[in-house]
Amino acid sequence: MRLQSTYKIYFLTLVACCLTTHTFSQKLKADSLRNALINENIDSSRVRLMWQFANAIYTYTPDTALQLAQDAFYLAKHINYIEGQSRSLGILATTFRMLGNYPRALELNLQKLQIEEKRKTPRNLASVLMNIGIIYVFQEEYNKALEYYSKADAVVEKNNIEDIKYNTALNIGDAYNRLNISDSAYLYFNKSLELAKISNDGDLIGTSMTGLGHSYMKLGNYSQSLLNYQQAIKLLKQAEDDETLCEASLGLAKLYDKLENPDSAKLYANLSLSIAKKDGFLSSEYDAAEFLTAHYKKIKNIDSAFAYAEYSHQLNDSLNNKTKIRELQALSSNEQFRQRELEEERKITAKKRYQQLQLLLIGIFIPGFFLLTLLLSRQKIHIKIVRVLGVLSLLFLFEYLTLLLHPTVAELTGHNPIFEIMIFVGVAAILIPLHHKTEHWLIHRLIHHRVYHGPEGKLDKKNSPA
Repeated sequence: MRLQSTYKIYFLTLVACCLTTHTFSQKLKADSLRNALINENIDSSRVRLMWQFANAIYTYTPDTALQLAQDAFYLAKHINYIEGQSRSLGILATTFRMLGNYPRALELNLQKLQIEEKRKTPRNLASVLMNIGIIYVFQEEYNKALEYYSKADAVVEKNNIEDIKYNTALNIGDAYNRLNISDSAYLYFNKSLELAKISNDGDLIGTSMTGLGHSYMKLGNYSQSLLNYQQAIKLLKQAEDDETLCEASLGLAKLYDKLENPDSAKLYANLSLSIAKKDGFLSSEYDAAEFLTAHYKKIKNIDSAFAYAEYSHQLNDSLNNKTKIRELQALSSNEQFRQRELEEERKITAKKRYQQLQLLLIGIFIPGFFLLTLLLSRQKIHIKIVRVLGVLSLLFLFEYLTLLLHPTVAELTGHNPIFEIMIFVGVAAILIPLHHKTEHWLIHRLIHHRVYHGPEGKLDKKNSPA
C-alpha cells in the first residue's frame, strides 16, 4: 500500500500535531495565536501558544515553525513543563519530516519517546511510536517500521484506546504488505476494515479495501481482489480521497493486467495517471507512467511505449530535482536547528558560569564574614551582637556545604527524591550536633576576650559573659 494514503489517514486522526483541511483557515488560526502569544505573560501558556502557532504554520512557513517550536521546547525545559516539551518535539519532528529531513525527524521523535515512556499517557506513547514507524517507512526500513507499529498496537490494545485502533491496524497491514508478507497484511487490513465499518466512514472503508485488494492479489485470490478494488474506488471517489484513489486505480490496473484484460488495465492506469497529474502527486504519476510503459511494451505498441518511457524519464527527473531541493532544505533546516542549539548552549554555559561565580563569591564571603566577626568581637560592642554574628557565620557555612553537596547527591541518586531525602537526613544528623558543638565553642572563643582584669589582676565581672 502506498505511503501517502497511510500517512494521510494516520496524521488526520491520530497525531497530536494535525492539520486542518484548508490553508486559509489555518492562516486565520495562526493570526489569532500570534496575537494571543504577544499578550501572554505566563510561561506555560506561552509554550502552549508557541507550539500551537508552529503547528498552524509549518506547512507554508516551516522555517518560522522550526524556530517557534524550538523556542517552545527550550522554554518548556526551563520551567520543567513536560507536556510542553513533548508537544514541541512532536511539532519539530513533523516539520522536519515534511522537509524530507527524516534522520532529524527520527531523532526528535526518539527524544519525545523518552519523555512519553516516563509518563502515564498511553495515547501519547502510542502516537509517538506510530510516528517513529512512519519515519522508518519513509526511509524504506519496513522491518523497523513494523517493530514500532507493533509496539504502538500493544499499547493501544492494553489500554483500549479506541480511536487509534484503526490506524494501528492499517499501518501494520501496510508494513506487512511492503514486506510482501501478504497473509499477515490481509489479517490487519481486514481488522482495519471491521473498525472502519463501525465508524461508518467511507474514506476509511475505501482505504482498507484498497489494502485488501493488494493482499488478495498477492495471495492469488483475484476475484476478491477485484471486488475490493472496485468497491474501494467507488467509496474513495465519494470521499474525494484522490491520493488513495490513485493507489486503488493503479492496483486495479495491475490486477487486470494479470487477468489478461489490457483494455481495462489501460483504463484504470490512465485514471490513476490523470488524477495524480491533476493533484500534483509526482510519485503516483510516475508509478502510473511506468506501468503504462510496460503495458504498451507488452502489447507491442512501440510508439506508445516509447512516449510513456520519455514521460517517465521526465517525471523521474522532476522527482530527482524535488529530492535535491528537499536535501538542500534539510541542510538549511539542520543548520538553523544547530544554530539555535548553539545559542541555547551558550545561554546554559553563561548561566552555569554565573552560578559558579555566585558560589565562589559566597565561598569568599563566608570566611570574610567570619573575620569581620572576629574583628568586631574585639571592639566594645554588645555581647549579644557578637553572639548573633557568630551564629550567622556558622549558618552560612553549613548552608553553603549543603548547597555544594546537593548536585552531587542528586546525580548519585539519579534525582530520586526518596534517596535524596535519606542522604540529607543522614547529613543533617551529623551536621546539627556538630553545629551546636561548634557554635558553643566558637561563641565562647569570640567573647572570651571581653572578660578582662583590673589593674590588680582581679577579674572584672562587669563585662564578663553571663
